[in-house]
Amino acid sequence: MLTRRKGLRRSRLLIAALLICAIVGVVFALVRGGIIGGAFGLWGTGLNSSSGPSDSSLGSVDDSAKALDQLPVLQVRSESVPRYSRDEFGQRWADVDRNGCDTRNDILRRDLRSLQMKTSSPNCVVVGGILDDPYTGRTIEFRKGEDSSDQVQIDHVVALANAWRSGAWQWDATRRQEFANDPTNLLAVDGNANQDKGASRADQWLPPNARYRCAYVQRQIVVKSSWGLGVTPREKKAMKAVLDHCE
Repeated sequence: MLTRRKGLRRSRLLIAALLICAIVGVVFALVRGGIIGGAFGLWGTGLNSSSGPSDSSLGSVDDSAKALDQLPVLQVRSESVPRYSRDEFGQRWADVDRNGCDTRNDILRRDLRSLQMKTSSPNCVVVGGILDDPYTGRTIEFRKGEDSSDQVQIDHVVALANAWRSGAWQWDATRRQEFANDPTNLLAVDGNANQDKGASRADQWLPPNARYRCAYVQRQIVVKSSWGLGVTPREKKAMKAVLDHCE
């Protein structure tokens, strides 16, 4: 009888061990697939396989067209607007959400895949990864370094100078800093494309990747609408022209 009980106990332990191994295997597979990596804060492992901001939150093209119609059309003469300075928008890449990480690294973690994190700062500093660039359609291998970091830059979709002339010049310093670090208005993009864009409006520059132009203009409209910014007549016309060709 005693021998039989010991045998049953061993069988139960064996079954339990097998179940634990199976569960661990499933969890590991999910993490590798990027399904639960973010939920458990595993950004520093390099195991996430999906990246980029979601464009689904931008709404439909009809929603964007209606929001565009409601944006104030700027009638203020440029001479009456104070001169723009980047300093008016506060510290570059501040930690406004107080998560212990600056905004640049927050956006890199969001937009890059196959992340590689700094060993001494595994939950914050991105030292490597792959960007599927929305502006050019290129795939860029990012490596943090003095000569390589600029290959991937963080773009203000509504440029700060554009925002300034669109109404931000009337805001206080706190609101301007919050705008400069708003993740909805930030994208990790190809450095050269970002430099080409500069502070351009939609009537002056659009992404070379024509397939991304709809989402680009929609994002600009969402940002301007949510922050109470206006558009110039030419800017509005250009945005409408893009939306007219969106599906």
